[in-house]
Amino acid sequence: MARKVSRGITALLANVEDVREEKTNDEIVVKLPLDKLTPNPNQPRKSFDPETLQELAVSIKENGIIQPLVVKKDGAGYMIIAGERRYRAAKEAGLTVVPAIVRELTEQKIREISLIENLQREDLNAIEEAEAIAELMENYNVTQEELSSRIGKSRSAISNSVRLLNLPVEIKAMLTSGALSAGHGRALLALDDAEMQLAVAKKAIAEGWSVREIEKEVKYVLRPETRPTKLTETVKKKLSLEMRRFVDDMTEVFATKVRLMGNEQKGRITIDYFSNDELQRIYDIIETLKK
Repeated sequence: MARKVSRGITALLANVEDVREEKTNDEIVVKLPLDKLTPNPNQPRKSFDPETLQELAVSIKENGIIQPLVVKKDGAGYMIIAGERRYRAAKEAGLTVVPAIVRELTEQKIREISLIENLQREDLNAIEEAEAIAELMENYNVTQEELSSRIGKSRSAISNSVRLLNLPVEIKAMLTSGALSAGHGRALLALDDAEMQLAVAKKAIAEGWSVREIEKEVKYVLRPETRPTKLTETVKKKLSLEMRRFVDDMTEVFATKVRLMGNEQKGRITIDYFSNDELQRIYDIIETLKK
């Protein structure tokens, strides 16, 4: 029951998430026909999760749209500046009209508001976020300091986000789809060769690697001498036989139980003793062997 209440609250709060711009007192909320609204073609957010959209549609059907959309007059209709998720969810909920605030804004201001809002919501995938940040800095002269203050991210986080745009197109598509995370992408940036980046990325997806595992693989690519040597089955069998003989020899020398735990590359050897006298006897044997 608690989970249902939590999801209900989440859906309700999702209904008010989009608009964060301050509104002046003379702005009036109007009811607009849903079929007169069109999404902003330059919306930085390109993907909408069907499950969360459905949850929002249920919330809107039960509670209505709490936060009005923000739109701009566009010919005979209106273009959505903020609130495309609510617009999509309202269509799913079967609404015919939605509350909206009409604003007169320049194309530049529309784009800037849309980019900032999406970044504030942290609702973009890693590449959409990187592209939005890059566009704000390049086209609208927004500095990293200003952006850090407006969206609540550190300068290093902003810088690391933009760096993802240097990845090959195929890897950026993996980040967009969610097959790889932003952390995976940043780890791959340590490799200069695009083909090697792609090879590691494909292997990471196929084997379900964590960010740490990609970092380890990148280290091996950059410094091949650090990669652990893979043994052939023949060598493994030979080593196993030699190790068994080694344990047998130690058992004979110390006249007590000797156990080996691990493999050919690492492990530990245990020598059993059952009294102080036996420990002293083993010690004396070692001292004799040292001479």
